[in-house]
Amino acid sequence: MAQTPSQMAVRPMPAWPKDALRIAFGLIWAIDAALKWLPGFRSGYMSLLMFEARGQPSWLRPWFDFWITLQHPRVDLFIYLSATIETLIAAALLLGFARKLTYVSAAVFSLLIWSTAEGFGGPYTSGSTDIGTGIIYAVVFMGLLALCAYAGPARFSVDYWLEPRVSWWWRLAEVGRPSLPQPAAAGDVPTAIATGDVGATTKMRSL
Repeated sequence: MAQTPSQMAVRPMPAWPKDALRIAFGLIWAIDAALKWLPGFRSGYMSLLMFEARGQPSWLRPWFDFWITLQHPRVDLFIYLSATIETLIAAALLLGFARKLTYVSAAVFSLLIWSTAEGFGGPYTSGSTDIGTGIIYAVVFMGLLALCAYAGPARFSVDYWLEPRVSWWWRLAEVGRPSLPQPAAAGDVPTAIATGDVGATTKMRSL
């Protein structure tokens, strides 16, 4: 039997694909964060930043000079700060914690990394091979944010557990206030509602 438009419109979207994407991206960030705690990152942090500043156009020099001047006297602080932030992002992605806040903050952080340590992916000369990973990470985070708005609450997440218990938590987790499922009242017919058969629901209530 062919389905009516109302029946097709309420077909539920599987929960696992969006959670699988978030968790997979979290594993990538976990590996990246682990590398930031290794001695190799600490020893080459400042030299990498100074190297990326070379060859940049003159109008970008003040931007790189600002970050080099800011970090050089306190390089250890920024090294451990970067490693800590990436670790927190990885944990938040894996657990599904404060997803909206995490996606927006991580996108901004990715753009900051792209515009400093990755030198905007440039300088763009004949030997350039890519535009850097930071900008790609930022786009993925914005995609996750859009998916969060489209698909609603993520069942396999800490947010899903916190939202019914903390009245304001949805502000950190969701794009727009979610419509959480309500307990079925006596006499309701959930199957008919789920399939969009409003007429059958009305008929059952009238019996």
